[in-house]
Amino acid sequence: MAINLEVPKKHRPLIDQAHQVAMNMLRPISRKYDIAEHAYPKELDTLAAMIDGLSESGASEGAGATGVRRETSGDDTGVKNGSNMASVTSVAEMCWGDVGLLLSMPRQGLGNSAIASVATDEQLERFKGTWSSMAITEPAFGSDSAQVATTAVLDGDEYVLNGEKIFVTSGERSDSIVVWATLDKSLGRAAIKSFVVFKDTPGVKVERLEEKLGIRASDTAVITFTDARVPKENLLGSPEVDVKQGFAGAMATFDNTRPLVAAMAVGCARASLDLTRDLLKQAGVEVDYDKPAQLQSAAAAKFLELETNWEMGRLLTLQAAWMADNRKPNSLEASMAKAKAGRVGSDVTLGCVELCSSIGYSESELLEKWSRDSKILDIFEGTQQIQQLIVARRVLGLSSAELK
Repeated sequence: MAINLEVPKKHRPLIDQAHQVAMNMLRPISRKYDIAEHAYPKELDTLAAMIDGLSESGASEGAGATGVRRETSGDDTGVKNGSNMASVTSVAEMCWGDVGLLLSMPRQGLGNSAIASVATDEQLERFKGTWSSMAITEPAFGSDSAQVATTAVLDGDEYVLNGEKIFVTSGERSDSIVVWATLDKSLGRAAIKSFVVFKDTPGVKVERLEEKLGIRASDTAVITFTDARVPKENLLGSPEVDVKQGFAGAMATFDNTRPLVAAMAVGCARASLDLTRDLLKQAGVEVDYDKPAQLQSAAAAKFLELETNWEMGRLLTLQAAWMADNRKPNSLEASMAKAKAGRVGSDVTLGCVELCSSIGYSESELLEKWSRDSKILDIFEGTQQIQQLIVARRVLGLSSAELK
């Protein structure tokens, strides 16, 4: 099965539309909501309604950042670019506008990606229209999701949840949360499941909002769960604890969300490259793609280096999405894309700030903002170091117990 990484013709209208939204709706309010941290970007309501309409009509496959389901049927004879490819390419375009605003989009949360990825058909219908954040990280751990200590105890027809979650993106604004909790601590990571918990559930409380380096338009919350009762039908996936399968079921969510985060980094970094190319040209520095870098000015050579690294991250992101569309296991590729694009995002945006000197460091342009926004994309959904560990395990064929 051959992969073609050219932009599919059927996706070009969606990508062009996303670019227009980024340029005309997100860029103009980008600085406003970076300064007004925790203020809800009310302009996004109109945009969210438009995306909902496109999704309802089927006019734009993969519109928004909700993620998609991996198909479980169909033949393997055809090679296709489906909803995963549409999602990552449109998300990259939106983040060319503003990462924080994309993360603030109603009904486009990371929890929505989890629901779209692993929910049953009945759950998909029941949770349709919800805006769902995702709660994994706790005060006692960061990227090691296997250390989840929030508990879920079955009591009749409900699970009772107790615990605390931190760094919940859209934690205040969302109306539901996908919460990772353990059914039985003694059974280890195999007992960790995810639950859709609505915010109006008694015992669910947003304790505070964080003040952050970047993506300041997006709210990031600390949420506690105190005897919060959740219908057992809100458990995503199978309620059975399969020790042989281990943590694979819960972690499969990341195979869909990590390429999306990689796409965010790709989009933000391209914004920096595009502006930096223009600013260099205004300063008399032309980047010549037909001449070896060593024969050009130091600034042009550095720019070409940054752009080359960006292209690597972009291609890995497209590969991970393509594999999901074609029902191929992509856990390795998803982590490779997240690791490379996350690192490239930070390197490129900071490199552009450096190339543009005082203009890059000042608030007269958005370069300094993009350098701040991009850092989180190398951290959440699994840090750079965790991604490298996952890649090493996959390549070497070692378990998490064998390679820590």
